[in-house]
Amino acid sequence: MSFPHGSDLETTTRLSRHQGEADARTLDGWRARGGYEALRRSLDMSPAEITDVVKDSGLRGRGGAGFPTGLKWSFMPKDDGKPHYLCCNADESEPGAFKDREVIRWTPHLLIEGCLIASRAIGAEHAYIYVRGEFFEETQVLNAAVVEAYDNGLAGDGILGSSWSCDVTIHAGAGAYIAGEETGLMNSLMGNRAEPWAKPPFPAQAGAFGMPTTVNNVETLAAVPMILENGADWYRQWGSEQSPGTKLWSCSGHLARPGNYEFALGLPLSDIIFEACGGTPSGKPVKAVIPGGSSTAFLNGDELDCATTYEGLAEAGSALGTASPIVMDEDTDIVAAMRRIAQFYAHESCGQCVQCREGTSWVVRILQRIEAGEGRPSDIDTLYELCEQMTGRTICVLADSVVFPLQSSLDKFRADYEALMKPSLVAAG
Repeated sequence: MSFPHGSDLETTTRLSRHQGEADARTLDGWRARGGYEALRRSLDMSPAEITDVVKDSGLRGRGGAGFPTGLKWSFMPKDDGKPHYLCCNADESEPGAFKDREVIRWTPHLLIEGCLIASRAIGAEHAYIYVRGEFFEETQVLNAAVVEAYDNGLAGDGILGSSWSCDVTIHAGAGAYIAGEETGLMNSLMGNRAEPWAKPPFPAQAGAFGMPTTVNNVETLAAVPMILENGADWYRQWGSEQSPGTKLWSCSGHLARPGNYEFALGLPLSDIIFEACGGTPSGKPVKAVIPGGSSTAFLNGDELDCATTYEGLAEAGSALGTASPIVMDEDTDIVAAMRRIAQFYAHESCGQCVQCREGTSWVVRILQRIEAGEGRPSDIDTLYELCEQMTGRTICVLADSVVFPLQSSLDKFRADYEALMKPSLVAAG
């Protein structure tokens, strides 16, 4: 796809370059594209050498948190005599995010290769790919690819004729959003309710089945083979010092060309929205954007020239998150949009923490009252108070996932809330 902007938007399809090519799903097709050569190379390297290459590349977790991948791998204990596990988080459930699904659907062997290389780096003997339960087709594609890998000596015992062995297992979830949180995922994998646990212990100390475990996102692991094959400096030619490489973007909402894209980190968000995605279909101005999926803070239409890096979006008051911008034009009802977001998180709360269980449900009730025209100015104060009570007080960050968009919507679009209140109530305060 060509964009008016020029080469910055045209030449960065690395991770996604084989999406849409049906034969890339097969082992023969993938090997014809150089597949599993990075795995072969990793067998001649020590785990520490693999980890150092990924550290030097600056690859950061692509699932939302942005933690340095190589550093995360280095937390795994050395020579402890225990089984180690890798868990690939393919439970993509964040509203607005649909990038990992495409990686799995079109390039399953890329993901498997990344899992195997990561497993070698952390000393794991078993890699689990935990797939969102609704991803039925993708689970079938992955299962077929795993069978091919086993049949051709790329998984299981004596991989590629070496002395190293690693099993790969596909595990389908049951549709709970909270299973996307790493400890909730591991609980689900072990047959328990998908409830997060308090840290410590951290997964690298005691994760799946009580053993040292690393959890990485699909996109993160899919980037590993090309980094190992081409080197850290090659990967760093894109992006910024703190946010190197390319990134998959799931662009949705009021856009002329919504969909998945891949860009070098650092482009202005406005370039992605207006040049790549064509702006709004109607040509109306953009009122708001949630840049990193539904759990990140709103930006208004005048704040879109920020750099699409972890640090750039943080400076703008939001976050890169899953890089899943949801664009809203000037006709958008911000209160209704926020109510839908809050309803999602209230429904998906596991219920362990009072602040999350009760806080999210109260946010929904208050927003419904405002939306129905029965709100009063004190409701806005109550929503701010709920934000304060919910932030940083729970086992996981699901409650915070409501607070970030809610508080920013109140800060930036307070007039939208007040416009739905009865004039007599506003006047009375």
